[in-house]
Amino acid sequence: MFYLLEAQGFEVWLVNARDVKHLPGRPKTDKLDAVWLAKVAERQMLRPSFVPPPQIRLLRDLTRYRVDLVEARTAEKQRVEKLLEDAQIKLSVVASDIFGVSGRAMMAALIRGERSPKTLAQLARSSLRAKIPALEEAFTSRFSDHHAFLLATMLARVDAINADIAALDQKITGQVAPFAATVEKLDEVPGIGLTAAHAILAEIGLDMSRFPTAAHLTSWARFAPGVKESAGKRKGKNATGHGNRYLARTLGEAAVVVGRTDTFLGERYRRIVRRKGKKRATTACSDTAFQSARPPQTARTSAEKGAGPGAPTRGGSGAASPRGTASVTRVPSPLLCELLKSPRK
Repeated sequence: MFYLLEAQGFEVWLVNARDVKHLPGRPKTDKLDAVWLAKVAERQMLRPSFVPPPQIRLLRDLTRYRVDLVEARTAEKQRVEKLLEDAQIKLSVVASDIFGVSGRAMMAALIRGERSPKTLAQLARSSLRAKIPALEEAFTSRFSDHHAFLLATMLARVDAINADIAALDQKITGQVAPFAATVEKLDEVPGIGLTAAHAILAEIGLDMSRFPTAAHLTSWARFAPGVKESAGKRKGKNATGHGNRYLARTLGEAAVVVGRTDTFLGERYRRIVRRKGKKRATTACSDTAFQSARPPQTARTSAEKGAGPGAPTRGGSGAASPRGTASVTRVPSPLLCELLKSPRK
């Protein structure tokens, strides 16, 4: 229904039912419900949820499916490692990546019927050749034809998923072409690469009038800790709550990566880790990176304007911009952006 009304040019609100259920009681029929919702909306007692425009939603479908495929590939790789351990092959103890060039060559030889530990160890390349004695010991196993069949099936599945991910990457690249300038600016933030930039753009879009400040955006994404206080005492653990899992995954990976760099964010990550642990450091650095990665547009682009009427926010002010007017956006401080990109002195 939302899409049908949106296609006809209506400004449609998607409202969380939880915002209506806690209101005082009333007679319950479908007709009276419709009247009640209209009155509640007229009195500005509802907050519309954030719904990105159609073009961003198409990009979001692609990026989310890519994440699902990566998770499926990871699960298949874990099954491969478990199968090898079942055959008493501890290849992962010697090689950091069993799906590298050397690891794939060794597994291919196992599938073809090779069982000699010395022959399999000689397939090592590059720096792995320094561990040939350890490889010979790792390949002393009970690998059978049954394991070979399962291994071949699993590797074929991994290769098929890799091909699907490559095809998705090409489609995503074409989909973000109208927003190339924004992707380049996101790519400048430490820890955020092209894949992460695509995911962030797909989840929050470009029209930042839905989030008046960067703090509103991080609160919507559930990166801001909740505050619960009564009689002067704080309660709970200041948990952020459950938000967008795709956004949390992307920013969490970015925070871990930037923690290894010699930048402002890297130093911040390491400082918080020493005091509060890795989980809180990841959340704090994700929050900072997310605020700096907020798309710095002052108005919607022509591509987004043609994507349909804007949709209101969830958790923000809830006010949608009037049609035909530019959406003014507050941008991050230039000094903050320079600090994030500069190395620690």
